[in-house]
Amino acid sequence: MKVILHILEHDFRNFFRYKWWLAGLISMNLADLFIMALIYNQMVSPDIVELINSYFTFFAPGVTVIGLFASAFMIGREINMEVRRQIHHYMLSLPITRLELAVGRLLAGGLRGMMYMSPLLVTTFLFLGFPSLSQFIVILGALFLLATGISGLSIATAVSTTSLEKFVTARGLIYYVLFFCSSIFYPLSLIQKLGREGIMPQPIVVLAEFNPLSSATDLMRSFLVGTPDFTFNMIRNLVAFSIIFTVAATFAYMKIVERK
Repeated sequence: MKVILHILEHDFRNFFRYKWWLAGLISMNLADLFIMALIYNQMVSPDIVELINSYFTFFAPGVTVIGLFASAFMIGREINMEVRRQIHHYMLSLPITRLELAVGRLLAGGLRGMMYMSPLLVTTFLFLGFPSLSQFIVILGALFLLATGISGLSIATAVSTTSLEKFVTARGLIYYVLFFCSSIFYPLSLIQKLGREGIMPQPIVVLAEFNPLSSATDLMRSFLVGTPDFTFNMIRNLVAFSIIFTVAATFAYMKIVERK
């Protein structure tokens, strides 16, 4: 554990090197909430507004999840740079096992995402109300599962691409697929309704239902807004996502580190 803490310290130091970029990113996320959501609140269909009460209320948990995703994914860019510059050769000389190194980098990505997301989460609580202690613990646990899974997805993507351009392209594709095929911007019930009517392609509906971003966002809404209803499928999707990409990233990172 002491070794992993050293790795966490190293990655958090790197994270704070981008403090002005982080401040700008947080400002952009808050602008999404206070400008875009308020404007959309006057533009969306009355039926949708009635379904979600107000778009501002609906979108606030989504902004928190967007910020968490973007910050937790940053670890992949750093690891991709290390692989391209063969810094992992140096890491093999350290008194750290490959498993400790992989677990440390994975946890660092997730915890950095949680730290970045904190002001966005507090802002959401200020406007939507504070949950009970048990609900707060469930929300934090769900967001940590999501952050760890995102960190794993980022690391797996980073070690699978051979150049920065390919990593950035893959990251952009992942962003757009997971963001827009989710309930961050639209209610999941509306997506399912459009699927039944044949307006929305069925694969997009299925992806939105199993998307971990949908699960985390709707879990927060269930506690803070009261809709949709909380279901254990939300937790199941997050646990499955976290386990799959945690294991995949651990083995992929260990493999790339030992490469000569």
